[in-house]
Amino acid sequence: MTTFTNGRVFTGASETAFASAFRVVDGIVDWVGDAADVTDADAVDLGGRTVLPGLLDSHTHPALLAGTAAAAECFPPAVLSADDLVRVLDAHAATISGADAWVLGRGFDDTKFPEGRMPTAADLDRIATDRPVLVWRCDAHSAVCNTRALEIAGITATTVDPEGARFERDADGNPNGVLTEIAAVNVVAAVIPAPSRDEQIDAIVAIGDELASRGIVAVCDLLSSRIDRPLETFRAAAERGLRTRVALYPGWDPEAPLGELTDDDRTGPIRIAGVKVVLDGAYSNRTAWVHEAYPDSCDHGLRLVDDADVLAAGDWARRNGVQLAVHAMGDRALDRVVELFEDQEPWLDGIPSVRIEHATIVSDAYLARLGSGRMSFGIATHTVFFFAEYDGYEKALRVEQVPDAYPIARLYAGLEPLALSSDRPATAWSGADDVMLSVEAAVRRRTYNGIEFGAEAAITVPQALLLYTSRAASLSPLEGVGRLAPGLDGSFAVLDRDVFTVPDDEIAAVRVAETWIRGERVFVR
Repeated sequence: MTTFTNGRVFTGASETAFASAFRVVDGIVDWVGDAADVTDADAVDLGGRTVLPGLLDSHTHPALLAGTAAAAECFPPAVLSADDLVRVLDAHAATISGADAWVLGRGFDDTKFPEGRMPTAADLDRIATDRPVLVWRCDAHSAVCNTRALEIAGITATTVDPEGARFERDADGNPNGVLTEIAAVNVVAAVIPAPSRDEQIDAIVAIGDELASRGIVAVCDLLSSRIDRPLETFRAAAERGLRTRVALYPGWDPEAPLGELTDDDRTGPIRIAGVKVVLDGAYSNRTAWVHEAYPDSCDHGLRLVDDADVLAAGDWARRNGVQLAVHAMGDRALDRVVELFEDQEPWLDGIPSVRIEHATIVSDAYLARLGSGRMSFGIATHTVFFFAEYDGYEKALRVEQVPDAYPIARLYAGLEPLALSSDRPATAWSGADDVMLSVEAAVRRRTYNGIEFGAEAAITVPQALLLYTSRAASLSPLEGVGRLAPGLDGSFAVLDRDVFTVPDDEIAAVRVAETWIRGERVFVR
């Protein structure tokens, strides 16, 4: 038993719910109250510091990180040009032994490059011509590789584009190394030697340690099938020390349908929680599926799967008692999700049967439609996207769409199952899973370079933190977390400054000083 006292304890029960003491017994909170009522002489004195319930990242990608642990980070602000990208990858290549070893990177954002273009094979050939090089774009939907990687993957001028994707080409029709959308990237990624299972397990344990340093105690992995046997692998990581609760959402592949789940698959701190379908692309590279063409173009983005596959994934989720999560960014993709499911009967109690991931453009009318159908919907969205990727959104959004772009205040008021999240590493910023970065963006509605982005959609600090705690917990089956309340996990974060009173432009500088998971301190800064 451990009693914690003399803190400013945000319990997560509401925007104004604070306490000053709580007690944890066998990893579970059994009392929350006033420090004046504490009589335990051994109580831990929090020194007046601010305490939050353990934070939840409701849309992130630890499996992707584990499967690409050998990749160099090429995120802004460290990489802001094609030359920066080449420099970082070249330095990384020097650390890799083996003449044929792949040189991998992730995270570049071409919209910030002064060249105003995607890097190509010609750029990456400056790193190596005798060994393969591939680097994923920040959205993780597209990538670029060098000439040697194209050769190994067998991509030539006569290679047919995959459905819903493109091998970009030069003026002569030859592939130029740019791989647009997941199906094109996968043709090259499929020939990259995967890390060993032991390496993947160790990487997941390390990711859990990093999450703890952010105060994050539970996550939803929205494409856990980026590694083989994800449930088995994450549970093996738990045996090696992973303390994070993990809800796994493997991707739906019509060519390799998922097997039926057992009760054991669906229960425990690491469980299969749903299935994910990627319906469209991303706004930052204009592949999100939209009604009106992108500015100064005839391009409507990409639809990546057809109705039959989306419905098949939904049927599997219904049969197996788990969620359907649909990646939908463009307004046309968002409309299609509702059209397909609004008249169906929900199959889950307490949490939405259908999660919509990202949901970039949400009008008042669309939000009303989400609430009026028979189906239960929830949304995992972001503020880090417009903060980090403004350069791309500026080119992709029409002026009249900006008021409906990531309208967090509107969503907060109109949809209970709602979460902010990082989408790491598919976000154009280093340290995108820093919750305080997203909270500041939610409060200030300003981009990385200080531009105001839809100020009317701003929310308060308590509201933003609820979208990382109790409101986030209402979106998915992450049991025992989201609030500090009797019967729930004794998992919490202690901050180095009071996030509720610091100036708005200093919120992102607030750090987690300690993280406790089920009554055990797992991180100290």
